[in-house]
Amino acid sequence: MSDWLLYLLSAAALAFAVSSWWGVRKLKALHIRSAVAEDSHEAGLTHQRVAVILNPVKARAPEAKAAIQRACLAAGWDDPLFLETTAEDPGHTQARAALDYKPDVVLVGGGDGTVRVVAESLARTDIAMGIVPLGTGNLLARNVDLDVNDLQSNVQTALFGQQRYIDTARMGIENSRTGHSSEHAFLVIAGIGLDAEILADTNDGLKRAVGWLAYTEAGMRHLPGRRRKVSITLDDGPEQARNIRSVLFANCGLVPGGIDFIPQAMIDDGMLDVVVMSPRSALGWIIMYGKVLLRHRGNLPIMTMYRSGKIVIKCPEPMPTQLDGDTAGEATKVTVRVEPRSLLIRVKGQPQA
Repeated sequence: MSDWLLYLLSAAALAFAVSSWWGVRKLKALHIRSAVAEDSHEAGLTHQRVAVILNPVKARAPEAKAAIQRACLAAGWDDPLFLETTAEDPGHTQARAALDYKPDVVLVGGGDGTVRVVAESLARTDIAMGIVPLGTGNLLARNVDLDVNDLQSNVQTALFGQQRYIDTARMGIENSRTGHSSEHAFLVIAGIGLDAEILADTNDGLKRAVGWLAYTEAGMRHLPGRRRKVSITLDDGPEQARNIRSVLFANCGLVPGGIDFIPQAMIDDGMLDVVVMSPRSALGWIIMYGKVLLRHRGNLPIMTMYRSGKIVIKCPEPMPTQLDGDTAGEATKVTVRVEPRSLLIRVKGQPQA
């Protein structure tokens, strides 16, 4: 692609993103809600063993480490166990080492990918996870009302906050062409189709420069394209044949830019919100964008929503997949299911009445 075309697309993407940002700010009052249904509770611990898993490439990782050390020292606790992820291991080995330490809480300092990998090991253990968001999207943190720009507050919440159980979900990925299969956890939104294409083709340099806005530039380049034929089964019901661009499986609904993409999605309701998107043209995408931004309640044939505890999608040709913003390979079949109230996390305390 020539430089001038890249610059033109970047400028158009920026204009689109600014309009999105401005629209969201104007409608801010309409989008403020809690993504959780039940109240949090006190941890009930006076002394804690703390393990910390940090992604060292994040710019604020040293600051986060120092803040955690200071807070534990001030509380009179033992020094935390610090474990760092690597390019080869995004947290699997570190999570196992943290569990061997027998901690009361595991703090995760990184982006959504690090949080997802660690949560996969902590789910169903009753060991609390504290989130110290250091990434670009930090979607789980946003969905549980953490201020992703306030590092000190997030460290305090991760160490001394209240607790609540949230749902996790798992996606089984099968590729009949290659014979590959795998299964992974996710916490926010997984998908198959266009969303995964965009994530795979986002410019890393642009992402470092402007954060989540970089996805908009990649999104505009991928909007033209054909729909794919798939079959969709919800909760072991009958198969539906659909032509789609993308299917999203949402555990919670707040996405980058502050947009409440799925207002009804709750992170502890034992259900997934499934969004099937099938626009034929740019006009269809614009109509869908307007519906999301304005929270219009009318039904759109090109954007249908379902609630389900288990979803199976089969496609004749491999389609890309993603988990919480990480690409997960191509699949000819995905099986997605919710695991209700399987992860204990630290959250801010409830306001006093």
